[in-house]
Amino acid sequence: MEKLSAEEIARKTAELPRWHYEQNALNRSLRFREFMGAIDFINRVAQLAEALDHHPDLHLSYTRLTLVCSTHSAGGVTDKDFALAREIDRLFEAVGG
Repeated sequence: MEKLSAEEIARKTAELPRWHYEQNALNRSLRFREFMGAIDFINRVAQLAEALDHHPDLHLSYTRLTLVCSTHSAGGVTDKDFALAREIDRLFEAVGG
């Protein structure tokens, strides 16, 4: 999987308005009503990541979860990261945060 160019990343990020490109990765922060809601969502993301064989970095601080998607083997963002970001968005919409 090849690393995307800056132009490709900008175009694809425009299609995912809740995500932003920062420090060579796609990033999104989510807020949950309670700590266990965030933990439940992390577990769902873990299952999704295993199914896609692509794993985001997850940073939890009480009810705030930050997801970071980057393809380490490619040295940056690839199409796999955008696919994972879209699936995470769908999952978040389905569970209602």
